[in-house]
Amino acid sequence: MTKIIRSLPAEQESLILCCYVNATSQIQVIRIVDLPSYYFERAVFPGQRFLFEALPSAELEVHTSMTIDSLLADKISCLHLQVDNGN
Repeated sequence: MTKIIRSLPAEQESLILCCYVNATSQIQVIRIVDLPSYYFERAVFPGQRFLFEALPSAELEVHTSMTIDSLLADKISCLHLQVDNGN
């Protein structure tokens, strides 16, 4: 499940490479929804690592599915998920 609406404008601050790992035994849905005119959503399976680019000011919402409901399990700053590029 991938849903990306409208790319980030080129004049925005530079993007950072981030990594999220689903360390649970349940499918999770991750979302970035706090940026104007931008929406990102992706299903992440148990044990899966997911690399993505985001603005440093963005926050990643982690939703865990419980039968028919989805619970907001966590909200993580993308700066905390930034991958060290070795510089």
